[in-house]
Amino acid sequence: MGDNNSQNNEVWITGVGLLSSLGEGPQTHWDALQSGKPANVDAERFAPYPVHALTEPDWSQQISRRDMRQMEPWQQIGTYAAGLALDDAGAKKDESLCGRMDMIVAAGGGERDMEVDAAVMKEGRSSNNTDALLAERLSNDLRPTLFLAQLSNLLAGNISIVHKVTGSSRTFMGEEGAGISAIQTAHARIASGQSDIVLVGGAYNAERSDMLLFFALGGYLQESKHADIWNRNGTILGSVGAFLVMESRAHAEARGAKPYAKLSGIAAEHGRRDNATTNKRLDRAFAKLSASGSTAILSGASGCADITKTEQDFLSTNLADAPVRAFGNIMGHSIETHFPLGVALAALSLKQGALYKPMASNEVESDTTPENILVTTLGHNRAEGMALIEPVSK
Repeated sequence: MGDNNSQNNEVWITGVGLLSSLGEGPQTHWDALQSGKPANVDAERFAPYPVHALTEPDWSQQISRRDMRQMEPWQQIGTYAAGLALDDAGAKKDESLCGRMDMIVAAGGGERDMEVDAAVMKEGRSSNNTDALLAERLSNDLRPTLFLAQLSNLLAGNISIVHKVTGSSRTFMGEEGAGISAIQTAHARIASGQSDIVLVGGAYNAERSDMLLFFALGGYLQESKHADIWNRNGTILGSVGAFLVMESRAHAEARGAKPYAKLSGIAAEHGRRDNATTNKRLDRAFAKLSASGSTAILSGASGCADITKTEQDFLSTNLADAPVRAFGNIMGHSIETHFPLGVALAALSLKQGALYKPMASNEVESDTTPENILVTTLGHNRAEGMALIEPVSK
């Protein structure tokens, strides 16, 4: 992975679609984030693990009832957020534009049938021949059509069907690194002239017993109740859909689209997690972005103790005077979607001409309008990404 600063075309962010525990839409998120308080934390349903639960919208505003029936919740979240981004960019009603718009999606795996899983495990406890039991249940309950419904690229397929976005399509799968790669690829395609306009983003449904089990077995989850993100031992997951419309400056100006901000650079790293090599990767990524002037930081810190401490040390060494805002403290950690979410929130902040209020402990007030925003996402287990978002020059 590398950066794309050597390319020439300015990459503008012209549409933002957000759906989360805070509600829907850019303005709702801007207003809600000023409170600095965690939103819609459900500590009971999946106890002992809290989650930032989705504030459900009127789904019919973006998805028909018929199409809804074909989707799992994470696909509904993503398809809805994608529609919001297209609306925001003034592109949704332009069939010709959507027909040639490229799409890049960050996605996890499909959602399991928890009733079938529970039934298999219950029978397995009393069975004298678990191999035969599993063979029978696989052939009778886990039909090929059910398996096909779990494919990660079905989010892109649903967006194409519902919103008629039918240019090229790519799906990245693989935790936080998928979101980083999706934004990086969109930036590279536009900067190099391979694409004029791209819909890019992801969706994550945190309200899933199967995923909570996976993270709990890995020792990644915060237990019992919400705790400040800079002072906890695990992450708290959040349901989020975050999509952006990104396009070249020339393309946006030709259709009269107004930008939020420009994505000036992105750097992505991946490697073994130990202090020495991780710090080298962070230094290398930061050096590629050439942040200067008044910089603010939108941190995608997960709350997992070791890597969150590594990020704190890095920021205090390289950007000691820059105000930091850890958006996951309020919205939860959204895995594949977390980096696109950070980029979207940075663009929104620059469009508003102000920085968000403090979102976590040790974060200080700042009346200075940032000249640029550095977005970070250091994955809970692997992958690191940074993006530099700047205002659009007149």
